[in-house]
Amino acid sequence: MIKRLLLIFLTLAVPFLAFGEEPQWTHPLPANLLENRNGNLTLVSRQSLLDGSFEPNNLVSLSGLRSVSGPHTLRKEAAMALRELFAAAEEAGHLLYIKSSYRSFGTQETMYYNRLEKNGRDDGVVALPGSSDHQTGLGIDVLNLEWANQDGMRPEFGDTPEARWMEAHCAEFGFIIRYLPEKQDITGIIYEPWHLRYVGLEVAQYIMEERLSLEEFDQEVKQAILDYESNGGDFLALCARLNALPPPKELAESDDAGDSEVSIFYKP
Repeated sequence: MIKRLLLIFLTLAVPFLAFGEEPQWTHPLPANLLENRNGNLTLVSRQSLLDGSFEPNNLVSLSGLRSVSGPHTLRKEAAMALRELFAAAEEAGHLLYIKSSYRSFGTQETMYYNRLEKNGRDDGVVALPGSSDHQTGLGIDVLNLEWANQDGMRPEFGDTPEARWMEAHCAEFGFIIRYLPEKQDITGIIYEPWHLRYVGLEVAQYIMEERLSLEEFDQEVKQAILDYESNGGDFLALCARLNALPPPKELAESDDAGDSEVSIFYKP
């Protein structure tokens, strides 16, 4: 009788034990890297508009970098990465120039309606207000001097040594080519070899290696989160665990009072 009751208990308990197991995170990048708490992965397009009141935080000046207009600003982390990219390009023999950087919703709105009035239609050259990657403070247009001084920008810039260098090396500094030539049907934007978008080092390397548009990457991440939670996981809880500080480690040293010192930040 006891054996029979034990068998029934184990039969009932196994599904609950299996259900309580944490599912596997399957995306190649760590979950907490994709949480997007800093906004670096925010998708902006005609289907994903930014509010008119949105303004990025920690904008800093790009003074000291070559440009054909100005002043220019980007979010701090993107600005620091851009300075490194410009330095590396110059070392490789390429002089880069900033054409356009952060633009507010109001500036984009003025540019859009001026273009609309001039041409009588939306010709796709100037982004709809709220759909511009520049409003994030993470998007920037970079060209060589010859192209930066032209009135318009065309995909043929991609044939220049500077554009080829940027496409080959931008991910090493956390940038992607936002509008790739083979992704025009997805982005709705022509090939823009001059338009860099900061997403962070690991994500940029993944996106450029896989030749993804930001739209495809965004959908890929959303699907990975959906799969994880459909299998019983809690994405935010997983990120919290991955972001948690390591437990404090007691050191051998002691202070003047004789108490052992505790270090919170350490490498195992």
